[in-house]
Amino acid sequence: MELTVTNNAIEKMKEIDPSQSYNLLLWYDTDECGCGVNGMPTFRLTKDPKNNNKKVNSNYTMPTYISEQQAVFFSKDMKLDYQGSTFRLISKEGILNPFISTTSIVVEG
Repeated sequence: MELTVTNNAIEKMKEIDPSQSYNLLLWYDTDECGCGVNGMPTFRLTKDPKNNNKKVNSNYTMPTYISEQQAVFFSKDMKLDYQGSTFRLISKEGILNPFISTTSIVVEG
């Protein structure tokens, strides 16, 4: 799995985490979606990537992970971009999540 993070997204991530001490965790958010297969691809920042997460190749210096169980909900080749006031997660197949608000990003740890 590959994640390309655009320069705009990198700059915004540096504002959110100036110390760059977190890990980026691709996350399939099912809160308030009804069941485990209805959800939205997004991301979190975490200090502890947990054992069941696998490393994602990325051009970004922040270590990037994904839950092995949630990987099925993501594309093999993705891009994280920041435009206006939201992040968006896209792939060659289409848009995975067009509106990831900075206020919706969960910071764990």
